[in-house]
Amino acid sequence: MPNSPLAGQPATALPLLDVSRLLAAYFDSRPDPGVATQRVAFGTSGHRGTAFKSSFNEWHVLAITQAVCDYRQGKGIDGPMFIGIDTHALSKPAGDSALEVLAANGVNTMLAAGDEYTPTPVLSHAILGYNRGRSTGLADGLVMSPSHNPPDNGGYKYNPPNGGPADTDVTKWVENRANELLAAGLAGVKRMPLEQARRAATTNRHDYLNAYVADLGNVIDLAAIRAAGVRMAVDPLGGAGVHFWEPIAERYGIDLKVLNTKVDGTFSFMSLDWDGQVRMDPSSPHAMRSLLSLRDKYPIVMACDTDHDRHGIVAGSVGLMPPNHYLAVMIDYLYRNRPGWRADAAVGKTIVSSSIIDRVAADLGRKLFRGAGGVQVVRRRVDKRFAGLRGRGKCRRHVPAPRWRRLGHRQGRADPRAAGRRDDGEDRPRSRRVVCAAHREARRVVLRANRCGRDAGREEEAGRAVGRAGEAVEHGR
Repeated sequence: MPNSPLAGQPATALPLLDVSRLLAAYFDSRPDPGVATQRVAFGTSGHRGTAFKSSFNEWHVLAITQAVCDYRQGKGIDGPMFIGIDTHALSKPAGDSALEVLAANGVNTMLAAGDEYTPTPVLSHAILGYNRGRSTGLADGLVMSPSHNPPDNGGYKYNPPNGGPADTDVTKWVENRANELLAAGLAGVKRMPLEQARRAATTNRHDYLNAYVADLGNVIDLAAIRAAGVRMAVDPLGGAGVHFWEPIAERYGIDLKVLNTKVDGTFSFMSLDWDGQVRMDPSSPHAMRSLLSLRDKYPIVMACDTDHDRHGIVAGSVGLMPPNHYLAVMIDYLYRNRPGWRADAAVGKTIVSSSIIDRVAADLGRKLFRGAGGVQVVRRRVDKRFAGLRGRGKCRRHVPAPRWRRLGHRQGRADPRAAGRRDDGEDRPRSRRVVCAAHREARRVVLRANRCGRDAGREEEAGRAVGRAGEAVEHGR
């Protein structure tokens, strides 16, 4: 599908989101459980949708939260529930709706101090930090975020005690239970008024920002970055990490300029993405147009998506860097500079990740596992828990991806060529038989690219083919 003529233009070239109308739809609309697109459906990044199409509204959040409470009770998870929200307009009311149910179920919740926005990696850090050394009373978490999707979208993610996104055995159970509650008109959902929930003895506050910033120096050699004197700039793209960057720069004395501290539910400061939509995607050259103009001013310019688990890097020498390039370098660096990592830790990669990663793994003498879901560092293959690097700039815990024939429904994606745009939540199919045609084409392209790189050493051609595959996956071309 060709790019929109508006791609890269300011978001103000189109009418901006009517936030008040969206919030009214969140509270007023009622999903019809008999309509597939209005049911709860979890992909690998949770349930997403928009109140305008009754695919994400108050009833969805209430039902999902009660389902999560029921799941926790069944699994004996009785520690605190860490709660985070991003800057999408629907995230705050969704967090409030979730709190009403959690408090009524007697779940100890950890809201952000000062109602601060909470990036997904920060919430995962809080869960893992609390659970370290514990075998009982484990914590888990919820994130209200539709990731980089358009401003009218809402999203709901559940992170179990391992800190990462819930596996499909968990999300399928929660999805089924939530849809039962929707079909029953929310009978069985425990709930209390919001003000009462905020005053409940089970509602607590957690200083996500300072806890995360203070611990960051234990995993990143920020002293080396400071000593190098490299000038950097970052644009949070109006996302959940908007207030995190300046404390990081101040605490560790690094030369980091925060370019934009504006939070705006319409995201009016963005450039339109390839299809003419507002989308906070730091891997898109169209959405990143304003930062690309700074490549001559700063050696490194960074940006993150709205919940800050996806990032993009603009380098003065090359512009917007392909994620496969810096992921390959990062893998090499981490394995050579993390002596505490197990000797049998392997590298996991997605089918659309560069074959250069294969060569890096071979050079390191590490095993390589291929899947469909992202680039990971495989810590413990036995229990299938991955921690590490995800393709397209995401960092998260992940589990092995499904087979190609099942990829479409596991990721909750419709055929983007049929939908006319990328997966923005409301277009997800509910049928398990739908397989993304773009992924099939990407697989064929990458297999050819891998043969090119392996047999003839033509890494550049392989890289270009991988890039075309990535475009097919992201844009449905």
